[in-house]
Amino acid sequence: MHAPPTAPRTRPRTRALGFAALAVAMLMSVPTAQTAFGEEAKAVPGGGDLGPNVHVFDPSTPDIQGKVDEIFKKQESAQFGLDRHALMFKPGTYDDINAQIGFYTQIAGLGLNPNDTTFNGDVTVDAGWFDGNATQNFWRSAENLTLNPVSGTNRWAVSQAAPFRRMHVKGGLNLAPDGYGWASGGYIADSKIDGEVGPYSQQQWYTRDSSVGGWVNGVWNMTFSGVEGAPANSFPEPPYTTLDTTPISREKPFLYLDGDDYKVFVPEKRENARGVSWADGTPAGESIPLDQFYVVKEGADAATINAAVEQGLHLLFTPGVYHIDETITIDRADTVALGLGLATIIPDNGVTAIKVGDVDGVKLAGLLVDAGPVNSETLIEVGPENASADHSANPTSLQDVFVRIGGAGPGKATTSIVVNSDDTIIDHTWVWRADHGEGWGWETNRADYGVRVNGDDVLATGLFVEHFNKYDVEWYGERGRTIFFQNEKAYDAPNQEAIQNGDTKGYAAYRVDDSVEQHEGWGMGSYCYYNVDPTIVQEHGFKAPVKPGVKFHSLIVVSLGGNGQYEHVINDVGSPTSGTETVPSQVVNFP
Repeated sequence: MHAPPTAPRTRPRTRALGFAALAVAMLMSVPTAQTAFGEEAKAVPGGGDLGPNVHVFDPSTPDIQGKVDEIFKKQESAQFGLDRHALMFKPGTYDDINAQIGFYTQIAGLGLNPNDTTFNGDVTVDAGWFDGNATQNFWRSAENLTLNPVSGTNRWAVSQAAPFRRMHVKGGLNLAPDGYGWASGGYIADSKIDGEVGPYSQQQWYTRDSSVGGWVNGVWNMTFSGVEGAPANSFPEPPYTTLDTTPISREKPFLYLDGDDYKVFVPEKRENARGVSWADGTPAGESIPLDQFYVVKEGADAATINAAVEQGLHLLFTPGVYHIDETITIDRADTVALGLGLATIIPDNGVTAIKVGDVDGVKLAGLLVDAGPVNSETLIEVGPENASADHSANPTSLQDVFVRIGGAGPGKATTSIVVNSDDTIIDHTWVWRADHGEGWGWETNRADYGVRVNGDDVLATGLFVEHFNKYDVEWYGERGRTIFFQNEKAYDAPNQEAIQNGDTKGYAAYRVDDSVEQHEGWGMGSYCYYNVDPTIVQEHGFKAPVKPGVKFHSLIVVSLGGNGQYEHVINDVGSPTSGTETVPSQVVNFP
């Protein structure tokens, strides 16, 4: 899969029909699985309890603060630990709460609307564990709650893989740590912040389909699409890139309570969206009862997971770490695979962790795929090679789907995510080759490519891809679009020779293939910090064909502390970064 095509693809666009109806029929009949010898095997049951790592609270639960504090104490600095937790709050009002959120912890309301679950208090992320530096506050989330912050402003000092979704803050939101130490960028979607958002030290940030009472400042790259109250487009001074709407979006599925019954709500796709999806009360979409899900718990194997999908069940991964020895295959339209509490999938023997068929409307959400010690050619594949079906009416989406290579231990993968299916939505992903932790080094956690897009009409909103040995992103499909891209080149390159790309100095962070006729990007940055050999020169951050249909808006490259340099921003365009200070170089538009 890692050998790229060298010429434009011309192919018929067909339509996959009947999958949803087939899935319903399969579910209604609750079939048994067939063994290789024709014997009937017991069907995988749907529904059931949510396991020990989903902690459910209601306003009458005693000592809520004590229980939340106990989990935070375990998770505050457990960056590569094995515990996973989801803190779920039933609809109601909770007084005097300060829920501090550590690693691998999801906090969420269980209402259909964020206003159903209200905290007279805060949901806080700070960086005391790391001496006030928030650049490693990863892998956590806040969703579907309303906050009345005690001080009037809630603090959410995070970096990558820490989404703030479907939140209503009746006050301000501070995105920097106490003391305003470093912070490295994050993501807000479908949220309403009544007061001002203060990024302060945040280097870059993406906000989608939301409403804000104001935005205080920007450092390098602040990008907005479909945000009411966003600052006007003004890149590079101030560094705001603003789109009035988001061309296509679908909010992340979420667990909620309908009376005493758990269901998963799957929001409808929106086009040219602006503002939150829940402003008028009940959002548009579909509710799926929990008994139509296989509730996956630690110890489950891939064979059982696949059997559940084959018999018509969706997947709800409870918080945990799942080692698999065969690929999880989702080849049924409209299947939901939702993880709670940063549920983590590890392929142990070099298999691909997840493969999605060329079918309509699969939703992958809330999952962390962690590469195993045996090299996987790919970790996630959306559609088979040469996929051709038209999914424009009902695209597959990846939301809060994260990939990690090394850090928690040795891991290798040639290419992390390959998108072959047309019309796919990639909504907030962090694809990361580790630069710290355990099991990392130029060859120890070898990972040549981050994301490769072969499908046409693919949209990425919030694309974070970092530290790969070669190209971080490669795009071969037509009419691709990216709104916000954040990248750092691999810190640990030993010398210039190690990154040499033929006659080119280094591999671009984001490369559009020469065969592509139409492509567009907004609010995109690449940063270098070659601290092993600060003399390394990177020819450019971006590479793309010079054609009328290929356009970029608000590009930036930055040399951090002068550790390595860029000669250009894109192709041979843009001034170099130079010297020993952190120096940005900017191009507003290309060509």
